[in-house]
Amino acid sequence: MSAIAQITPPSFSFIQRNKSTKEILLRLSATKNTLQRIETSPDLSIWTPLVIAKSTGYIQYTDSGAPFPQTLFYRAVQLDGTNILTGDCLGTTNGTIIFHPINHASFVMDLCGTIAYVDPVGGSSPYAGLPKADIVFVTHEHSDHYDSATINAIARSNAIIVVNKSVYSLLPSTLKARAISLTNNQSTFLNDMIVDAVPAYNLTQSYHPKGRDNGYVLTVYGKKIYISGDTEDIPEIKSLTDIDVAFVCMNLPYTMSVSTAANLVRQFKPKVVYPYHSRDSNVAQFKSLVGLDLGIEVRIRTWY
Repeated sequence: MSAIAQITPPSFSFIQRNKSTKEILLRLSATKNTLQRIETSPDLSIWTPLVIAKSTGYIQYTDSGAPFPQTLFYRAVQLDGTNILTGDCLGTTNGTIIFHPINHASFVMDLCGTIAYVDPVGGSSPYAGLPKADIVFVTHEHSDHYDSATINAIARSNAIIVVNKSVYSLLPSTLKARAISLTNNQSTFLNDMIVDAVPAYNLTQSYHPKGRDNGYVLTVYGKKIYISGDTEDIPEIKSLTDIDVAFVCMNLPYTMSVSTAANLVRQFKPKVVYPYHSRDSNVAQFKSLVGLDLGIEVRIRTWY
């Protein structure tokens, strides 16, 4: 395995493969406060965006997908403009998806120009400086997933709110007027995106009864993103196929254990998985249990 990085400004001052994990640690030297997009290629012909980050004078990034290709090249491109979301990238047939963790179960995505918030809570301060939401997804009514005041603070006046039936009944009239209520196994089409509501429920506990809460599968320009919400390792998740990026919960007693979550991921085999909703869980152990043999990339990011 080999890795080669750009040496013209902005330039990579450090590149090293971890001998045990096979991941590659990159350090990019770049002008302070500039936005840089790091890209990778196996052959210099097709470049794939990895991450968009704001420089503090440098950017340090670990490519957790590096164990799988034999050869990798890296380059950086400086971005101009405002309201650009930072985070990990996923290329599509019509632009780039960006994933920006916030806290616990909350995160923001740029879906090729459509800004989507997932389970936003905590008021406006965690989202300061981020673009307003065009779409808000809410999985269920627990307070770490649903807060109407936060939705009002972060959403555009014409934003669409996608919820399950129980959250729909709780929405204030101003939000209910632009909400779409989906029950398990229902779908809708929004902004060139297919939204499938998939079941999310407990098998061993009663915090999340079967038939009430939603997970979501978003199909965006040929890519499929799975958002688990709060669930255990139910058959409906095991039967998912061709998932490009998955956000999988793990914390006892409300959802599932680290080992159960890892075993679940190894069954439905997403290309990339983010452990989230993982307070007090050992996400490093999750990564180890998922392993490298199935080609699943585990991305551990800062949620707490």
